[in-house]
Amino acid sequence: MTDIHIDGSRGEGGGQVLRSSLTLSMLTGQPLHIDNIRARRSKPGLRPQHLASVKAAAAISQAEVTGASPGSATLLFRPGRVQPGQYRFDIGTAGSTSLVLQTIFLPLALADAPSTVTITGGTHVPWSPCFHYLDRQWMPLLRRMGFDARLTLERTGFYPRGGGRIRAEIQPAGTLRPVELTERGELQRVSGISAVANLPDHIAKRQRQQVERRLGGWVPDMEIETMPMSSSGKGTVVFLQAECDDGGGGFTALGKRGMPAERVADEAVDQLEAYLASDSALDKHLADQIILPLVLASGQSSLSTAKVTQHLLTNIEVVQAFLNVEVVVEDELSYPRSVRIESIGLSSYSFLPPYLQ
Repeated sequence: MTDIHIDGSRGEGGGQVLRSSLTLSMLTGQPLHIDNIRARRSKPGLRPQHLASVKAAAAISQAEVTGASPGSATLLFRPGRVQPGQYRFDIGTAGSTSLVLQTIFLPLALADAPSTVTITGGTHVPWSPCFHYLDRQWMPLLRRMGFDARLTLERTGFYPRGGGRIRAEIQPAGTLRPVELTERGELQRVSGISAVANLPDHIAKRQRQQVERRLGGWVPDMEIETMPMSSSGKGTVVFLQAECDDGGGGFTALGKRGMPAERVADEAVDQLEAYLASDSALDKHLADQIILPLVLASGQSSLSTAKVTQHLLTNIEVVQAFLNVEVVVEDELSYPRSVRIESIGLSSYSFLPPYLQ
């Protein structure tokens, strides 16, 4: 079978090109040759978090891999059959556990038996979806499509200590359904958490109080839970979820040294208010994270997103390098836009491994 060649500098030129390519290589059984890995980053090549994704993908698919070393800009990945089972992966740094899980989730979910995956690293770190986003935003939409999994936060990991741990119990997926999420309707509720690890409780209370001050006058129903988190390091987080008639958004802000608790809350509220002002069904991050699952369903899916990001456009490019799927996006990067995905479903591809046909 001819290798799929991916230029890792395409689009946003970061780790998402690598992760999406690995996922699609495992799903289709097509060998992957990717070069210029993370070429647009200040430290290009494979970093520990990306190596963890490669090693996790190789473990579940019995892949032959060349180039899986720190700093490598080229990778050859030849997947075998995806094997469901019990897996444990340790990133070794505060690298994102969420991004490693998203790399291997779809292949394991489409296998013919359950799997349990435990990943150690960062659970609430910059530049990636935090655990609560996965659990409350990403996973419910996947369930709507026909996927089935239970996510558990066993220990929180903040930057720079990491040491957090998540567990995913993944069941074989049912028939994958397309979705239509173009109108979100009315805002019904805002829920979320204000949490601290190894810091005074009053910080979490101040974060919650600031959220309530900002939103209390116009949000119809609000419940922000204040909680301590078990962690080997220090950190704070505010996660807010906008629950609407259909669709919704999740918004995370992380504390850092010298940053007042009120400012952490303001960052999360600012994101929520910008989403609601866009009149779109999905927040900008969920749109690019849901593209890969949607191209696996038979039929047309439609969604509206608060912003067409470069991540979304890059993910679409990678998908179309592996699969013959039509994705239509209005070509603006800064305003609410619609996305239409026309897929014939994975089972229609004759080159797929037998267990996916």
